[in-house]
Amino acid sequence: MERRYGYCCINLSLAKDKISTNRGMVKKTFEEKGIAYASELALKNVMDLSKVLQWNGNNGIKMYRMSSDIFPWCSEYEIRDLPDYPMIVGILKNCGLIAKVTDQRITFHPSPYGVLASLNPSVVTKAIKELNQHGEIFDLMGLDRSLFYPINIHVNTTQPSKEEAAERFCLNFERLSDSVKKRLVVEVDDKKSQYTAVDLSHLIHKNIGIPVTFDYLHNRCNPSILNEEEALTLCLSTWPKGIPAITHYSDSRKMFEDSSVKEVAHSDWVYNKIPTYGMDFSIELEIKMKDLALLKYIKDFGGD
Repeated sequence: MERRYGYCCINLSLAKDKISTNRGMVKKTFEEKGIAYASELALKNVMDLSKVLQWNGNNGIKMYRMSSDIFPWCSEYEIRDLPDYPMIVGILKNCGLIAKVTDQRITFHPSPYGVLASLNPSVVTKAIKELNQHGEIFDLMGLDRSLFYPINIHVNTTQPSKEEAAERFCLNFERLSDSVKKRLVVEVDDKKSQYTAVDLSHLIHKNIGIPVTFDYLHNRCNPSILNEEEALTLCLSTWPKGIPAITHYSDSRKMFEDSSVKEVAHSDWVYNKIPTYGMDFSIELEIKMKDLALLKYIKDFGGD
């Protein structure tokens, strides 16, 4: 099998040329300069996105997580209201074509501040808008409304209990756009008070059918009653036939690089061959050295 490997958001090989897809600003600047400046930054971001995707294609990289900061302060406006919207749409369509021609699987991982299961209605409203805008961006790129291009989130709350929070998550899922519903996946957590692979399978997947993203480091920090291979197998079983599951991988920075940091901190590099247990799925590296770490991993351990 040819396994897909990807990296997240920042391309360090291109950063020396100041190519970036996450130009942003602080709230004060947005309040001073408004939507016109947000549009200017967004246009530069999508122009550089096309360069990153082309670089990926030239280097045989088949998966890439787009930055959720591509549209600065988009919670404060509608994307279609940006002054540069026509140009932005044209470039995004080209980005989608590049991804398809070079066979890249594109993913999103929105902010943890968007809590779909929050007890606060205004937080839920903002989370729905944020998720819908992620779906809108994929639509503007011409990417299929399918789990091949997933939007990955956490539940992000257990209040007042896991069961009740998961129930709210499932109810609020129905309020999302069709664009998001067909792409949304939910990820295993790293904190021991949060959701394990078993929790998400039973409380979310069985109720609304969305897949569960297995994260190696999170599962090691917050294991269920299952061992790693069993937990991975359970998560893979929640994905539809014909679409390989997305998984996340990082080694522990505490174990390999800096004993003073928290157990959940991500490493700069990958130090061991990733255990796949003979199963077919995609692996997104959540590694500090980004594309450099991915290329080194493939060189050191192979891409199978």
